[in-house]
Amino acid sequence: MRKFLGLFALCCLSLCSVAHATALPAMGEIEALFSPWDDVEGHLIGAIDQAQHNIHVQAYLLTSRNIADALLRARERGVHVEVLADAAMVRNGESSRIPMLAAAGIPVWLETRYANAHNKIMLIDVEGLHPVVITGSYNYTWSAQARNAENILILRDNPALATRYLNNWQRHRHDAETYAVSDGK
Repeated sequence: MRKFLGLFALCCLSLCSVAHATALPAMGEIEALFSPWDDVEGHLIGAIDQAQHNIHVQAYLLTSRNIADALLRARERGVHVEVLADAAMVRNGESSRIPMLAAAGIPVWLETRYANAHNKIMLIDVEGLHPVVITGSYNYTWSAQARNAENILILRDNPALATRYLNNWQRHRHDAETYAVSDGK
């Protein structure tokens, strides 16, 4: 009898979970990409190029010249770009593009609170009508595209999710140190 009641309770919980999941609002568009097979970098650059208002980046490692150039182009056309980066990877990384972004006037903060600030996130126009959240294992590097097995999710048109990610980004920025161009490596 005890096994039956346990199984019955488990089935009821499963049904409740399914019922709850189906009651969720539409999640917008979801696109999954996997390197090295998919052109993840191309999709990232395409999303950056379509940004109209703002881009919030949270990067463990940003060495891709192409992604950095896309962020600079966005800034040049009036998109507000802000970057959070792992302090150790910026200060010790030989190919970090963070100093170049900061020198071009993009606000940069370094996360020092954690052993690794390992987030890889781009938030594009998150306060607008068509927010884009990009997240996954993909570092913003040439190796992530050409040599590693990586993934990203591009989540479009889900304002509640975008707001949650933006709030988390802002919490991290609050704890981070402003990067000054003279910080160097």
